[in-house]
Amino acid sequence: MAGVADSEAARIFERREKHHEADVVVVGAGVFGCAIAFALANQGRSVILLERWMHEPDRIVGELLQPGGVAALKKLGLEGCLEGIDAVPCYGYHVLYKGDDVSFPYPAIGPDGNVVASKREANGQANGHAKEPVRPEGRGFHHGRFIMQLRKACIAHPNISVFETEVTATIKGEHSDAVLGVQTQTRNKETGQKDPDCFFGQLTVIADGYASIFRKPLLGKDATVRSRFYALELIDCPFPPANFGHVCIGPSSLALLYQIGTHETRALIDVPLNAPAATPANGGVRNYIETVVLPSLPAHVQPSVRAALADGKIPKSMPNSWLPSTKQTRHDGVVLLGDAHNMRHPLTGGGMTVAFHDAALLADLLAPSQIRHLDDHARVRAAMAAFHWRRKSLTSIINVLAQALYSLFAADDWQLRALQRGCYRYFELGMTDGPAALLGGILRRPLVLAYHFFSVAFLAIWMNILDVCSGWSVLSVLKLPLALVQAVLILWKACVVFLPVFWTELR
Repeated sequence: MAGVADSEAARIFERREKHHEADVVVVGAGVFGCAIAFALANQGRSVILLERWMHEPDRIVGELLQPGGVAALKKLGLEGCLEGIDAVPCYGYHVLYKGDDVSFPYPAIGPDGNVVASKREANGQANGHAKEPVRPEGRGFHHGRFIMQLRKACIAHPNISVFETEVTATIKGEHSDAVLGVQTQTRNKETGQKDPDCFFGQLTVIADGYASIFRKPLLGKDATVRSRFYALELIDCPFPPANFGHVCIGPSSLALLYQIGTHETRALIDVPLNAPAATPANGGVRNYIETVVLPSLPAHVQPSVRAALADGKIPKSMPNSWLPSTKQTRHDGVVLLGDAHNMRHPLTGGGMTVAFHDAALLADLLAPSQIRHLDDHARVRAAMAAFHWRRKSLTSIINVLAQALYSLFAADDWQLRALQRGCYRYFELGMTDGPAALLGGILRRPLVLAYHFFSVAFLAIWMNILDVCSGWSVLSVLKLPLALVQAVLILWKACVVFLPVFWTELR
């Protein structure tokens, strides 16, 4: 029996390597591509993984993995990829708001997997018969190092063959529109020329990233971009509390800082599109960072930022995109996933958490016990319909939080600034366990997100009423109608920020 199994494995291996045929062809060896290739291969599927460039990527996002993403990585069997890359623990968030600051860790998780709402409850469980709650941790790291670990795991898997080749188009059958595989161009090492090639699979999974060439033909939509993140790498930058993600909100600026190594801290600086202070006539992005952003950063951080700017170059940048998910049941033989399918603002660092959760969920839905052959298009369509809805318990939260918090933290009108102030005060009052659990991808209840967001809105309204009607005089009473009008405008703005995104993500 062992000999028969070895013979069959050899035949399948030859089929992949020589004839370029497999159960699944995965396009893109990034975060999602590697994860889904590994997950399907673990189920015994034969997998071909294609990547245009197998060198270590040099990207400035995808460097913070939330606790929910760490848990999904463990479920996929890829937790070892966090080892040996100088990954740094992340315990929560630290928000700096116009000179004040508040920090809050990810909340503890009880034995039942639910958030432990308070220290008293945590102590009660710890002192009783239940196990002590586990406080979740995220991880920060260099993106390229992590990707290379994921690729090594795939290369070492006996059911995966990895090819360095550029995918140019899908292949369809003569008598149907079902996708049978992909056309590629592979560089000939002897001539240096790119030769045409083809790879075939019962199912093609495309994960070619935020700049996908397949998004328009398969989904018929594109991403919305409101700003760009410009990146600096700060060396030995002191920023207490250590091992927290730092959100710095200035009068007219927004920056995110977190450790990606023992000595390295990533600074991501948000620059809105067409920001007047960032135009070439006003000195460009470097001038924006030096004159608008730098003064709003803590004094102990500023020397590291100046040192990072000393090379005189324009920092690397990435677009901050929003792309709602699309149900994929129209195209047989192919699915588009990862950043090609769904994106959110990277402010909350939720992208990789979504990717690993999606990979684990999709692998469960496509398991051989559910779908024996992946060219059974009807069953795959049913699985993708289920995937679209089941993923939303997590991804809708991550996506809505990213877009809503960006609107508040990068406020550009008085209503948003009122909501921004209310949000910070909400954190100051200790209302942090729920928001931190939602941010960390460890609480999957969209209605809890709605509750916290509108609690912030009503707190902001109350604070604004107190400001407008300050003092105890006749004039204060006369100002009450103005305060009530402003209350309606603030609530309206909160609805405009939250409800359209919330509805888009849940439908």
